[in-house]
Amino acid sequence: MNDANGNQVVLYIAMSLDGYIALPDGSVDWLHDVKGDGGDNGYAEFYDTVGSVIMGRQTYDEVLTLTEEFPYAGKPCFVVTRTPSAHQSTPHVEFTGEPLSDLVRRAKEQSTGSVWLAGGGKLVQAFMKEGLIDEAVIAVIPKVLGRGIPLFPEGTAPGTFELSRMERRGDIALLYYRIQ
Repeated sequence: MNDANGNQVVLYIAMSLDGYIALPDGSVDWLHDVKGDGGDNGYAEFYDTVGSVIMGRQTYDEVLTLTEEFPYAGKPCFVVTRTPSAHQSTPHVEFTGEPLSDLVRRAKEQSTGSVWLAGGGKLVQAFMKEGLIDEAVIAVIPKVLGRGIPLFPEGTAPGTFELSRMERRGDIALLYYRIQ
């Protein structure tokens, strides 16, 4: 679903060596003590390219536990949920249950820059099924969790990723893939 204006859908996410993006309870505390580049490991550079953000409701709930200020204020942020009427939209977030292709189209229309698919695994699975991801940037964290929420849950549609580049940030490997 690549756009002529360059606002691609980009999955930008951290993953353990064994393929998990969060612990079973959704927490991401395991990310805090990893040896990176001493800075933000490229996050600010990526975020500057983002025009809008799409995430699942469980990811949204976890984001709210990480900081007092909503970190994506100022950019359209859509939270995908099966029950949008059960949630009250805020100045920073719109809850939606609309078809993903319609949501992506709307996210692109409302901003310039990439559409950041921020997670979680179920939403990644749904985007993969519909072929809506153009690029994946996966930060491989050198930890084995042994259990948790997988990046690609069982039943995810098969897909082919083409490695376009790699970066090293301390012990973190950033892998950039084009999705075919």
